[in-house]
Amino acid sequence: MPTNRDAPERPAIGLVMTGGGARAAYQAGVLSGVLQLLDPDSRRTFRNPFDIICGTSAGAINATALACRAHQPHQAVRHLCALWQSLCTRDIYYADAPRLMRTGLQWLGMLTLGWIRPQLSRYAPHSLLDNEPLSGLLSRTLNFSRLQTNLRRGHLGALAITATAYTTGEHLTFYQARGGILPWTRTLRRAVDCTIGVDHLLASSAIPFVFPARAILVGDRTLWCGDGSMRQLAPISPAIHLGAERVFVIGTNYQDETQPQIRDLSPPYPSLAQIAGHTLSNIFLDGVSVDMERMARINELLARIPANGLKSESLRPIHTLMIAPSRSLDEMALDHLDELPRAVHTLFRVLGVSPKKVEAGGGALASYLLFETGYTKDLIALGRADSLSRADEIIAFFKEWSA
Repeated sequence: MPTNRDAPERPAIGLVMTGGGARAAYQAGVLSGVLQLLDPDSRRTFRNPFDIICGTSAGAINATALACRAHQPHQAVRHLCALWQSLCTRDIYYADAPRLMRTGLQWLGMLTLGWIRPQLSRYAPHSLLDNEPLSGLLSRTLNFSRLQTNLRRGHLGALAITATAYTTGEHLTFYQARGGILPWTRTLRRAVDCTIGVDHLLASSAIPFVFPARAILVGDRTLWCGDGSMRQLAPISPAIHLGAERVFVIGTNYQDETQPQIRDLSPPYPSLAQIAGHTLSNIFLDGVSVDMERMARINELLARIPANGLKSESLRPIHTLMIAPSRSLDEMALDHLDELPRAVHTLFRVLGVSPKKVEAGGGALASYLLFETGYTKDLIALGRADSLSRADEIIAFFKEWSA
């Protein structure tokens, strides 16, 4: 099988996958559709179309799974789809009633007695849910030694995942590359050249308050890190720093969720589920849309500069294409609420999630935490359909790559 070193000179293509918890199953479907368009016959000599793969939160897990099998892109995507389709909530976080009740009672004790006995704070839970099962799942399914082999053999140029350091307030990009790429620093942003492992993925996907932060050794200092979608001012930036000249973005945001219609002129007070869902949406979904708009404006300005006047490599036009859901994932999640374990379903009901409260936003929270087969299968099918429906754009985007 030829490697990328054997391929003709072509623009380096980056893949950026955003966060979104269970919503990230949609990305597996998009990738399935893209590979079908680029290689309908599944030829053995088909090479990985993405030189640089970047991911955030659950998108970081997808990115790493793809990078670990970059030498076999079709198999990589089939494996990713199969993984998402076989998931259940218990594979991601503990969903049994005793654990959830114990955590709830601990929080209640802190709120009611913490001001009387401050020493109780040492027993406070670190998060609402415990995602230790996810750690085991990642250890079993990801081959990190194969990742390094793929980098060395040229099947992949770089993998980058992002996290937020609670300790310093920085947005960190952990990257593992073939070589020659120096770390970069921007305001409250820093790149760290390292060997990526399970702890980096758990940190990147540690949704604030929901999942616990992870301790990551950066240099000689330990940093407590959480979800990479927080303070992510420029989601596309890591791919560009790592050399991408074209960037393919897979989002998890339905357009109408960012500009919703007002259905009720006198709505009731928002439920906890609505507030939590809106908070998560702000964390996960806003940054990439803003970055895409900013990129379009920069490209427009650069197009006005004569070719011989554009000498700086740091200022170059970047061709981007984004695929995002054509349906509301919030409403799709509400269709699958009954698949949740009983204890989690009860917790969601207490917080205000109900199939009858679409207008109240109850589905937003569920759409991030509903790791059940029926929902993830529907997301994969939607992602595949959305990519195939934009076949002409996708084929044109990869035209020079496939020539």
